[in-house]
Amino acid sequence: MSIDYRDPKPLYKQIYEDIINQIRSGKLKVGGKLETQHELVKIYDVSLITVKKALSDLISEGILFARVGKGSFVARRPSKIDHSKHLTIAYILKDLDNPYYQNIVSSIEFNLSKNDCNMILYSSDNRRDREEEKIRYFIDMGVSGLILGSMSHIPFTSSLIKQLHEKQFPFVMVSYTDDPSICFIGTNQENGGFIATEHLIKTGYSDIGYVNGEEGNLIGEARKRGYIKALTEHNLPVNENYLYRIKVKGKRGDYMSGYDVGMEFCKRSVRPRAMFIYNDLSALGFIDALDNFGLKVPEDVAIIGFDDIAGDITLKNRLSSVHQPTDKIGKLAVKNLLKMINGESVDPLKKRILKPKLVVRESCGAKTLVEDC
Repeated sequence: MSIDYRDPKPLYKQIYEDIINQIRSGKLKVGGKLETQHELVKIYDVSLITVKKALSDLISEGILFARVGKGSFVARRPSKIDHSKHLTIAYILKDLDNPYYQNIVSSIEFNLSKNDCNMILYSSDNRRDREEEKIRYFIDMGVSGLILGSMSHIPFTSSLIKQLHEKQFPFVMVSYTDDPSICFIGTNQENGGFIATEHLIKTGYSDIGYVNGEEGNLIGEARKRGYIKALTEHNLPVNENYLYRIKVKGKRGDYMSGYDVGMEFCKRSVRPRAMFIYNDLSALGFIDALDNFGLKVPEDVAIIGFDDIAGDITLKNRLSSVHQPTDKIGKLAVKNLLKMINGESVDPLKKRILKPKLVVRESCGAKTLVEDC
């Protein structure tokens, strides 16, 4: 095994888990002898103190035992996950490169730590097959519960997620679902789309377009409903020619997909004067495409995004965006999941759906402010 230095998990913990996996797989058998400490230093390319810390933890948990002058030996096969000290929660998300999900990770990790829980983190890189594979894997490992931040596609949600629900396995979702029976912790997505679009209308725009998520993206569809509702309430038509959709393919994520849509927008002869874009990464890509084409924000095109990840990024035109309270989302996700694990009832739906806020900056051509929905 090679140590993954990009992994935020401590090095000794990676060694600890690798030895556990070797015992579970049968590579190391009960009574079998491990390599010497100095051999392990060479194998893992770490310091001696790091190896000693990993072995010490394994010995203290009774998985290994040491003989003076002889070395370390396997005492027993570990349970799938040892719950004797802490609960272990797996968090699966779609894209760790997205600052929005990074903020959610930080909040969940902080709140799990406060409750003496361990966290296993996995990013699917926008691949549904990996999501399904890892859900089944973590359940088989014996995790106490799951936090899902990736299941936003209709075909996938309707199968695997419902199976978890029917089996009463403890899990919460921090990405949007339209199933009221599923425990979802997050922002009112439709209302976020509404306040973004209505602000553009009140700023003076009547021709407003929308960039949706990829096909089947529930979050993008919910925000679109808010967009349509705002236009309808203000007696403005929904122009099908002003509706765009990004195409996310693997590592070609939201930013590059937003750039592609921006280039498509620029090539059209008839364009709306304002755009609501379903997330900030796509909006940033879209803005760069406009810049390359010679169009200015907000002089030529006003833009509002969603997620409020770009507020601290230095931009020629800082991005107006719908803010999601990631700290509170993480806190409520952990709170409700631990209730499920302990057999308690979770909070009512209205207490788990949080209010978005519109943060107005230069990109929509209006005075900077923050609006509650």
